[in-house]
Amino acid sequence: MSKIVATLIAGLFATSAFAAQSTATAPTTTQAAKADAKADKDVAKADAKEAKKAAKADAKVEKKAAEAKADVAEEKADAAKTKAKAHKKAEKAKADAAADKTAAHADQKADTAAAK
Repeated sequence: MSKIVATLIAGLFATSAFAAQSTATAPTTTQAAKADAKADKDVAKADAKEAKKAAKADAKVEKKAAEAKADVAEEKADAAKTKAKAHKKAEKAKADAAADKTAAHADQKADTAAAK
């Protein structure tokens, strides 16, 4: 009977030692979980910042592209205006030259008629 009592007492001590050990590891598991949660939160925050910066950069690129397109359109309009102006001047110069030629031809005819 004393062996049975000794075995029960030894089992009691072993169980209490096991129980004490498992309660000591529980807080470290909680701390590890907290650390993991914090790390996940930091990663999510970094991902959000990266996405925000990428979106901002994309918006900048699109804005520059739109400005470039507007500049090209403006330059084309200016070129067309300048071309039209030059064409108008050329037409006027041709008309003036034709009028001068006609006047010179008429003067020549008048001189020829006067000489006869």
